[in-house]
Amino acid sequence: MKTFGGKVLFLDRSDINTDEIIPAKYLTEVKKEALGPHLLEDLQLDGFDPAGEATRQASVIITRANFGCGSSREHAPWALEVNGITLVIANNYARIFRQNMFNCGMLAIEMAAEKIDNLFTMAHEDVTCDVDIDKKALTFTSAAGEKTIPFTIAPFDEALVRAGGWVEYADKHL
Repeated sequence: MKTFGGKVLFLDRSDINTDEIIPAKYLTEVKKEALGPHLLEDLQLDGFDPAGEATRQASVIITRANFGCGSSREHAPWALEVNGITLVIANNYARIFRQNMFNCGMLAIEMAAEKIDNLFTMAHEDVTCDVDIDKKALTFTSAAGEKTIPFTIAPFDEALVRAGGWVEYADKHL
């Protein structure tokens, strides 16, 4: 199982598509690691620097609705993974992107818009997120204090995450 939690990167926009997560011009790369330097480089968001310290240190993304829309490609979760981002929290996801996250052994947590709004009140702070998969709880910590929020995950998706992804799950169960 991968490690989850760490510093949070807030991306305050809906409809961030797979071309913004990893531009299509890099899809010829055959190694996941080659995608790393290009994560979010085409994302247009006021004040956002894809090469900035906040992006480089993040292991959790909190964003709005329809994350991962656009082309269905596994490269988008791969680009996140090679940059150490193993958890994305959004109101909802494009279906194929969401499943690709779980297939890669990563967490794609869906959360109600009101809870996302509440988390964005912390966006100007240095925020970390701890994940307790057994208790299905996310704990966000900043200088202002802590917030613990429960989450749900389908049993099969949890099995994929615990195994480390689809390939590892299949190796153990098929």
